[in-house]
This record gives sequence, structure tokens and C-alpha cells, in this order.
Amino acid sequence: MTHPALHTAACDLFGVQYPIVQTGMGWVAGARLTSATSAAGGLGILASATMTFEQLTDAVHEVRERTDRPFGVNLRADQDDISERIELLIRERVRVASFAQAPGERLVKQLRDAGVATMPTVGAPRHAEKVAAWGVDALIAQGAEGGGHTGTIPTSLLLPQVVDSVDVPVLAAGGFTDGRGLTAALAWGAAGVAMGTRFLLTKESTVPNTVKDVYLGTAVTGTVVTKRIDGYPQRVIRTDVVDHLEHSGRMTSLPRALRNALGFRKLTGTSLRALVREGLAMKRKEGLTWSQVAMAANAPMLTKATMVDGRLETGILPTGQGVGAIDELPTVAELVARIVDEAEQTLTRLEKGTGTGMDKGEA
Repeated sequence: MTHPALHTAACDLFGVQYPIVQTGMGWVAGARLTSATSAAGGLGILASATMTFEQLTDAVHEVRERTDRPFGVNLRADQDDISERIELLIRERVRVASFAQAPGERLVKQLRDAGVATMPTVGAPRHAEKVAAWGVDALIAQGAEGGGHTGTIPTSLLLPQVVDSVDVPVLAAGGFTDGRGLTAALAWGAAGVAMGTRFLLTKESTVPNTVKDVYLGTAVTGTVVTKRIDGYPQRVIRTDVVDHLEHSGRMTSLPRALRNALGFRKLTGTSLRALVREGLAMKRKEGLTWSQVAMAANAPMLTKATMVDGRLETGILPTGQGVGAIDELPTVAELVARIVDEAEQTLTRLEKGTGTGMDKGEA
């Protein structure tokens, strides 16, 4: 029987056995990884931002064929076909819609009214308060240790502040890899953990093995947060390409960046109008130069080249800082079972007051 502390409000909200979420990593979180996570008792989340609508439809159906457990879909609220994607989630009775960006009050209400739980990711308490006021069902609070686009506040400081500022379940993200981390998150007031890199490094992950080997060989100090890829802070593995970006601020020519951006548009079904609109918005809101806008549009294709095609020379490998604590590739079922077992052992040890590292009388 699972320890009572491991059955949280998130378990009830998501309809899952364990408070463990596999995040919707672009180019990584496909049907195989998502279904394996859900089948193991956690919540798997499909990454739809890098899929066309037809690919997302197929992926949802494939997850359904692989498992009857609840799962989620990660969405970009600014996609041209967001209405169709939301209708798909509602029609297919997907349990959770997660967002890396603020979804907007209208989308939150539409999903909630249809019985789909909404869960955006935040990196600051004020952002948590804003989306909570819209009626979201849960939040992921991602600390600076998290992979890909991330904030500046360490998880240990961000998480308690977010938990104290909202009345919905909060999932902790950023630096979590094992059961001890899950227990720590619960102690900070979280309703569970959300992990990306740890699930990327499993057997069900479709990332090429040559790329996984680079991740496994990366130390805790082997990552860097850079704005040089797309103008936003992003934690990646430090490579020669990233070092070149940091020193020059430029990876490629404007024409090549635009060609790759148009390639991404074709792959994901994004309209040219939406691509231009997004570029103008980034330039206006973030104060980016046209060169930076081109790089931002180019970034998804650079990431795909590495994470899907295995072209390590591209050198863009998003990762959480926890990568340095990972040295093997378990199956998802083995990973989830181990996390739960470690968490139960840790909770039992704390309840008994043992394992403090001090003999009696040393304190």
C-alpha cells in the first residue's frame, strides 16, 4: 500500500496513482513516452506545440490505444489552430491541458466548463496569482534549475512562495530526479513533482541514443542558461555551439534562419501570418533585434535537428540541471516505481527520526 502522503490533491485532480508528472517536452514527449508514464501511474503529457493538428490527433489516439489511464496535452495558446486543438481535447476527453505560456482567461473557462483541467507553468509568485485568478486547476512552479525556458528563482525559494500565494495544487519542477526530491517537494507544500529531463532519459524516450549519451555524460556544472538561442533565458547543455553563441551572439545568417523558420512553419502547420505576427510581438514586447527574432524563429528547428535527427553538431540540447544526477536509462515503469519506493523509504525514515547522519548525543 502506498504511503498516504503520496496520495495528494494532484492525484485526485488528474485521476492518477502517483503525484508524478512527465512534462510536455517539444520533440520528445510523444505517444510512446506519454502512454508509458500514464500506464506506470503518473501523468504523461503530450507535446503538441511541435505537432501539426493531424499529428496531435494521431498521437492522442495512439495514447488511447496504449493505455486507458488519464493523460494530458501541452498547448501553445498562441497557435493559429488553438480552438481546434481545444475542441479535440474536449472531444477526446483528455484529462489535462498544460501550458508553458499563460493561456488566457477565456481558454481556461472553456476547458474547465468542458471538464478539462488546466495547468500552466509559472516562474514567479506574481504569475501564479495572475493565472490562479483566471480559475486554473493546478500550477507547475518551475525553478531556475529547470530545463529549456526557465526563470531565475531557485526551486527551493520559488515553490514555497507559489504554494502560499494560491489555493490550487502546485507541482514542483526544476532539479527533481528521484524519490527524495519528491519528498522534499511535498515538505515544501507541493502536491507532487513535474520532471522533463528525468523522463527524457528513459528507454521509452525516442531521443537518439547518441544524444542520450551526451546527456548522461553531462555534469551538474555542465549546463548554462543563455538568451542567445531565441532571446529568452533557456537552460541547455553547454556545447561548443552554445559557447560560440555566448561569445558572438549569432549562430547563423539571417537567410538561413528564415529558411529554418519557414521549415518549422511547414512541419507544425503554422501560418506565415502567425509566424510574422509572433516575430513582431517578440520584437515589440521583448525588445529583440531582427537578428534575435530570426534566431528565435530558428530555434525550434535547431532543437529538432539535435533531439530528433541526432545531429549533435547543431548543439542545442535543452536540459534541467538535474541531468548531472542521472547516469542510466531505466524504463519508465522502473523509474516511477523507484521514485515511489525512495519516497516511501524517506518518509518512513523521517517518521522514525533516523538517518540524520548524526549519532545520538552529537547534536
